[in-house]
Amino acid sequence: MNTMRSQFFRALPRHGRNRLYCQMPRDYDRSPHLLIRRKPMKIKYAVVLICTFLILFFSQAAWASNQIAGSSDTLTLSLENDAFGFDNKDRHYTHGTKISWLSRDLSNYREVEWLPGFFHTAIDQLPVINGPDRIRTLSVSLGQSIYTPEDRARTDLIFNDRPYAGVLYMGLGLHSRNSRFMDSVELTVGLVGRHSYAQDIQKEVHVWTDTLIPQGWEHQLHDEPIVNLFIERKWRAKRFGQIEGFGLDAIPHAGLAVGNAYTGINVGGQVRFGWNLPNDFGTFLIRPGSDSNAPADDADPRFFESLHRFGIHGFLAVDGRAVARDILLDGNTFRKSHSVDKNPFVADCIGGIGILIHCVKITYALVYRTKEFKTQNKEQYFGSISISYTF
Repeated sequence: MNTMRSQFFRALPRHGRNRLYCQMPRDYDRSPHLLIRRKPMKIKYAVVLICTFLILFFSQAAWASNQIAGSSDTLTLSLENDAFGFDNKDRHYTHGTKISWLSRDLSNYREVEWLPGFFHTAIDQLPVINGPDRIRTLSVSLGQSIYTPEDRARTDLIFNDRPYAGVLYMGLGLHSRNSRFMDSVELTVGLVGRHSYAQDIQKEVHVWTDTLIPQGWEHQLHDEPIVNLFIERKWRAKRFGQIEGFGLDAIPHAGLAVGNAYTGINVGGQVRFGWNLPNDFGTFLIRPGSDSNAPADDADPRFFESLHRFGIHGFLAVDGRAVARDILLDGNTFRKSHSVDKNPFVADCIGGIGILIHCVKITYALVYRTKEFKTQNKEQYFGSISISYTF
């Protein structure tokens, strides 16, 4: 059969072959040697899985109905992707995943017995988080972020576009708060480069969804361990309205990051408005210090009486950054690698909506990010989704 088909194609003139290929159904590969049926789109399966997950998530939330905020832990899943926004181009910052756990309230960090002794000694010396009359919490996070240039079909090195890069990291955060502000100190360790497995994850997702597989990963940044320290303060500056009902609040923030992955400062804030506002320190994008979704006390709607455990709010936010170093644009620290000239100032403008149902908080945000490097063609849009469960 294969021999007869090959003879048939060789007998056709070239323009006849092209006409035949053009008439083939779109779900077949147009290879001159084989007609291969392509895998069907599987996005519908992803939707079914996500919906099933949410149903199970909500059903489990009801079991937390008698919990108290101070004795509850909070688990958060955050996903960011340009497919969640208006700009589904799969370019620049193309995907981020982060899972984090925030502990119950602690009177002292030494209550966390699984931390090594030298950690406790070092923590006791930190002035930022050891002030008097503070409530303390600890967070642990695991995440991965993926970055690609704009033209994913090219196999050569694209000198004027950002490098292919992936980051795999783990964070340990220490948080200390009172009713007016929260201080966070977070240590992040991880790996940039081939063994972040960003290439593998992106390839599998694109095979699964039957979309173009990026072709230039051989030019990605080299393997390099990263160590970064992040310090930030968030203020609950003002709140209007009652604890239950319509309200409005403002949460400014300022931070500093130092390390071989990222060095810079950031300043910004957010305004929230709606029915039964969460009594926490706001909603943030994936980054160090973003574990702020846990209820601050029992005045949070997640701990109201059962039939009142619902809230909906909108929020507007901005975050400006002055960047001294960004390994994802400047390239590897100790080896020659692809790099571009970064912009020293970058800003995110964010608008979103949040929903509280029992002990679950779900937020969606649309993010507009200014150009991060000088030869970037245009700004980027992406979406951010987070689901937090307090138990």
